[in-house]
Amino acid sequence: MRKDYIIAADSSANLYRGDCADFTPVPLKIIAGEKEYVDDESLDVAGMLAGLREYKGRSGSACPGVGDWLEAFGDAREVYGVSLTSHLSGCYNAACIAAQQYMAEHPERKVFVLDSLSTGPELELLIEQYRDLIEQGCAFEEVRDGIRQYARRTHLLFSLESLSNFAKNGRVSPALAAAASILGIRIVGRASDEGELEPLHKCRGEKRAIRQLWECMRDGGFTGGKVRIRHSENPNAAQQLAETIRESYPDCDIRIGVNRGLCSYYAEKGGVLVGFES
Repeated sequence: MRKDYIIAADSSANLYRGDCADFTPVPLKIIAGEKEYVDDESLDVAGMLAGLREYKGRSGSACPGVGDWLEAFGDAREVYGVSLTSHLSGCYNAACIAAQQYMAEHPERKVFVLDSLSTGPELELLIEQYRDLIEQGCAFEEVRDGIRQYARRTHLLFSLESLSNFAKNGRVSPALAAAASILGIRIVGRASDEGELEPLHKCRGEKRAIRQLWECMRDGGFTGGKVRIRHSENPNAAQQLAETIRESYPDCDIRIGVNRGLCSYYAEKGGVLVGFES
């Protein structure tokens, strides 16, 4: 049966098909030598992280192809998509090509794909907003314009305990990754307005990193809106950050979850990602 609409996002959104109604994930892949990890429901994330810690060679991620996006679009009359930042991946480009092909084959249907300029829990917020606008009965163009406006109010922060996979992926120098590990430094940063992952602070110890995340949220215009926290094998840090936020905003809508494959690959063990509204 043809659906009225579908929301599609690549797996950097940390959501799988069973997490949301009318949602279809498009999996990325993590590649380490001859080993390939598909970021779908069957992925053993803890096993992947353990294997990557043992692997000494170069590793990286591979974005889904045009065909993968077309499969996700299915047979819907309206398709609303969101992708990992185009500055780190070809996901957005592949999704746009798929959208053009889909509408060329079905002129009566409509597709819009948003470049999130971010990853992880910020995509969760965008997907939730897509659904809210649709459930309000907004027309396709109203949803498209509304999500663009909302994206100006969403932000991503991160705290990383390890930079090993960033080094293996060629995104930071091995010397910086080694120094961070030896000195026990956590990197706190954000997704910039241009969609780059931008380091902001170096913190010794997790407690300082959590405090720095909270200060960055306030500097970013947070006044009690939605917060989505995702962690990689670090529930205590996620909970501590949530408690810190609730000291100022007791009724804040905060949800905590775990990073899936792609976000776990980059955040690594101990990493925390925070999406929030300003």
